[in-house]
Amino acid sequence: KNWMPFASEQYDFTEAATRLFFMNAKKMQLPVTGYHCYKSGIAFMDIRLFSLFKVQYQQGPEMNFAETVTLFNDMCCMAPATLIDSRIKWLHTKNNMVEASFTVNCNTIKATLIFNEDGALINFISNDRYAQMDDGSMKQIPWSTPLKDYKEINGYRLASYAETVYSYADGDFVYGTFRLRNITCNINPQ
Repeated sequence: KNWMPFASEQYDFTEAATRLFFMNAKKMQLPVTGYHCYKSGIAFMDIRLFSLFKVQYQQGPEMNFAETVTLFNDMCCMAPATLIDSRIKWLHTKNNMVEASFTVNCNTIKATLIFNEDGALINFISNDRYAQMDDGSMKQIPWSTPLKDYKEINGYRLASYAETVYSYADGDFVYGTFRLRNITCNINPQ
C-alpha cells in the first residue's frame, strides 16, 4: 500500500527486557493507533482504527521471537552502552562484521552487525524475525535495519535515519523509514 506517515514514541527497559512502542497515524484521513508490547519475552501487537476497531492483532511464539530481535536491534541502534548485557553472546567477528546471539527467557535470536570504517553501526541483519504471509501464516524472513546520517542527538552520537527491510526471494521490501528526533536515556521515574 501507499506510505502512511506516523509519529511514534517508544520506551525500552533493557534490564527488564521490555519494549513499549506507541504509534499514531492516519490512513485515508482516519486515525489509526498501534501498540507493540514486549515484556520478558512475551509480545503482542494491536493496531486499531479510531483506537476502537481492531485492524490487526498478533501474538504467540513467532511474535515473541520477532520482538526479541526488535529489542536487540533497539539496543544496538539506540543504546549501545547496553551491549555489555550478559544475555548477549558475541559469537564471531570478521572484518567489520560481528555475529551475536541474544537470549530473553526461552527466545534466543542471532544477528549480524555491520560497521563502517569509523566503527559506526551501518546495518543490523537477522534471519530470526517473522513476517505475516498473504495466507495469514508467519514465516521467518531475513530482516535488516540499514542506518545512516549519524549526528549528535541530546549528547549521543546516533544514526538519525533507519529503514526496516524484509528481504524476500523476489527482492527487498522497505516497509518503514524512521527519523530519530529525540532520545533520552536512563530516565529516573519519580
